[in-house]
Amino acid sequence: MDIVKEIEKLKKERNAVILVHNYQRPEVQDIADYLGDSLGLSIEASKTKADVIVFCGVYFMAETAKIISPHKTVLIPDRESGCPMADMVTASQLRELKAKHPKAKVMCYVNTSAEVKAECDICCTSANSIKVTQAAFKKDEEVIFVPDKYLADYTARQTGHDFIVWPGYCPTHAKILAEDVVNARKQYPKALVITHPECSRPVIEASDAALSTEGLCRFVKQSKALEFIVGTEVAIIHRLQKENPDKKFYPVSDSIICPNMKKITLEKVLAALKENKHEVILSEDIIRRAKKSIQAMLDIKI
Repeated sequence: MDIVKEIEKLKKERNAVILVHNYQRPEVQDIADYLGDSLGLSIEASKTKADVIVFCGVYFMAETAKIISPHKTVLIPDRESGCPMADMVTASQLRELKAKHPKAKVMCYVNTSAEVKAECDICCTSANSIKVTQAAFKKDEEVIFVPDKYLADYTARQTGHDFIVWPGYCPTHAKILAEDVVNARKQYPKALVITHPECSRPVIEASDAALSTEGLCRFVKQSKALEFIVGTEVAIIHRLQKENPDKKFYPVSDSIICPNMKKITLEKVLAALKENKHEVILSEDIIRRAKKSIQAMLDIKI
């Protein structure tokens, strides 16, 4: 508790806000001023009156906060907290793909670097990819979707849009197999299966609902079911259990852990506030260009 008190004290002194993703360690979730998914955290970053944003997530999320709030100090407690999916596409690779499809518009999943966002027309998250697609593109319009092939497939099936798809994926969600869902249902026959759109099509088709992390939290609250098999990063169960103490949650597999999301600790959050570790710095050009794609997403009323 001493470290939590010290974090609270420094937070007030620096007029800081702590934004935390649903996949962070339970003790980090518990100090959040705002706990949520990529979309919710992006919106919160755009609204905050704090001078300092401490972002407990992975690096592209902290970059997104900096792009939205360029005059604020954005800190990520562990600089090595990256996203393998975001690393699967670079700005130069995307430029090459755009050259092959000169008439195509480009939509990027928020799980991309600032440099990639700067090459895109609009951004999306797993929470809003369907609505962004419906609002931003005509049915017959050529659209490049980077980098998640599974979210692209899910969005295409929900909207009827045929994307030019980059072959990226989330290694953590890719671990989940349809047979894991089948086996979990046998073990917990009364439970609903909730998964994430970053999962493969067979996993989603074997599930009762596929939603963003925030969407899953809402779904569980509203559901009359009392048991759930959770097919996403296991740390979300901490929040689900806190918000729904009368319900039971079972991971589809104990191995669904994102190692990068676990790099941030309370000690690192404290060091970030004490020593300004690690400030996210982006060029004015990248901020200006990347902000267009993020703002285009935020401008869509969802």
